[in-house]
Amino acid sequence: MTVTPVLAPVSGRAVALADVPDPVFSQGMVGWGAAVQPRAGLVDALAPVDGKLVRLMPHAYVVLTPGGVGLLVHLGLDTVALDGAGFTPLASQGDQVRAGQPVIRCDVPAVLDRGLNPIVLVVVLDERDPAHIAASDPVRTGSDIEAGAVLFEATS
Repeated sequence: MTVTPVLAPVSGRAVALADVPDPVFSQGMVGWGAAVQPRAGLVDALAPVDGKLVRLMPHAYVVLTPGGVGLLVHLGLDTVALDGAGFTPLASQGDQVRAGQPVIRCDVPAVLDRGLNPIVLVVVLDERDPAHIAASDPVRTGSDIEAGAVLFEATS
């Protein structure tokens, strides 16, 4: 069994994926993981693992680990509608990234001003078994977490 520690991409309050107010994420349709409600201000969303930045959109990115685990970091709910406004790329698609490396800068107040939820989701792509995702101590739902701390571990 392989255990992959997955880092929080932003600082804020840890949120169980089941508590995210979007059924696509809360019901695990994309995969399982966790979320962070970010603090206000400009935040740099970090790579949650070492790997290749295989997909980079203004509001989301996917990092593929050398072991083949794909992680989606999605900045906010329905933020695709912003068409990139409020987001600044800090890396390029195809880059090799290190866990903790900034990938996208997000203007949280700009997202809130548009009436959108800036919650940051971290999902193991195509993971259909929530038993393979374990929250890490001492992080618990509702607890504060700092960017770069272990948010959860994925087993495969």
